[in-house]
Formats: sequence, structure tokens, C-alpha cells
Amino acid sequence: MSIPKNLPEEVPRIGNWFTKCIGLLIVKMLGWRFDGEFPPEKKVMVALAPHTSNWDFVVAMPFILALKVKISWMMKKEAFFFPFKQLFMALGGIPTDRAAPGGMAKQVANQFRENEKMWVGITPEGTRKKVTKWKNGFLRIAYAAKVPILIIAWDFPNKRICIDSLYRPTGELEVDMREIQRRFSKYQGRNPEKQTDFVEEVEDKQEK
Repeated sequence: MSIPKNLPEEVPRIGNWFTKCIGLLIVKMLGWRFDGEFPPEKKVMVALAPHTSNWDFVVAMPFILALKVKISWMMKKEAFFFPFKQLFMALGGIPTDRAAPGGMAKQVANQFRENEKMWVGITPEGTRKKVTKWKNGFLRIAYAAKVPILIIAWDFPNKRICIDSLYRPTGELEVDMREIQRRFSKYQGRNPEKQTDFVEEVEDKQEK
């Protein structure tokens, strides 16, 4: 088991010694390890892939507890009702309204501006099923908030969660998406048959 002992001060934190111990215990039982280093960034869009199974979050949550890293997540505003609202907010929940002017990108960008430290996680596939094209919402949020994208991958064959790299978007949607997919291409999810064949798509375009 490999867990970084010291995280940069810029990284948003959550939890306490008790939740950390629970996370460490579960990570040890699962037999997974953590590879890579967190960047000293206060505000980041976290892209998590390849997302092919519910087991992805079963594996990820103990690491979040063990590391005490606060990664915010989006959920429709209707779910934030008493008595769960305060709990969801404390855990990093971001209420969103799909019908609001400017869409979710503007809403999440406003949250970035209102918080001194904030990391927001999202799975670009948007589903556990195989898709031919990734959703670009995470890129649009990064553009609107002017934040970099941290690439974190599940590597099931080697039982690793890996911080691959920090990517600073160019603002060119197709260029950014292709590069981010390329960086994820070396990793394999729990159900590889459900992963997007983005490498083959790039090769096909080059041949044409």
C-alpha cells in the first residue's frame, strides 16, 4: 500500500484521523495502491477514467478518506433537501440546475470563484456503458473557470489509482479532448470492453 504522507497545502482537505484510519484499513483490505503526486493547485478540474464499473467508486472512496482530499461533485439541486442538504454540502456536493442560464459550466465556474480551494471531480464518459464519444462538460467547466485538469486513472490490472498528469487546456475543444484521451489510453478499467476506443478513432482520422 502506498499513500502520500504529506500533501501540498493548496489541496482542499476533508475528514479527520478517524475517517483516515477507516480509509487506510479498507485500502489495505482491497490490496490497492496509489501512484503519483498531487500538484500544488488550489483549484482543479479532476477527470477520472476509465469509468466502466460501480467498483470504480468502491475503490476510489477509501483513498479519498485515507488521503483526506476533498473532491467536490455535482448533483441536481432537487437532491439537496433536509436533512441531507448540509451533509451533501459538507462532503463536497455542488447543487446544479440544468435549466439555469449558462448551464452547468457557468454554475460550477461560479463555485470555483467563490471558494479559495476547490477540486471538482467528473467522469468524462458520463456512464459506465461503452460510449463512442466522451462528454465535453468537464472541459467547458475548465474553460469557464480557467482551471487546469488533473488526470486520475483507475488501473485495475495492476490495482492502482494513478495521478497521471496535470493538463492545462489550450481552449481548442477537439485538441484538448484528444490529448486527454491519449493520456488515459495506457490505463485499463475493470471492464475494458466498455472503454471508449478513442485511440483507434484518432488513427482513423490520420489515415483519412
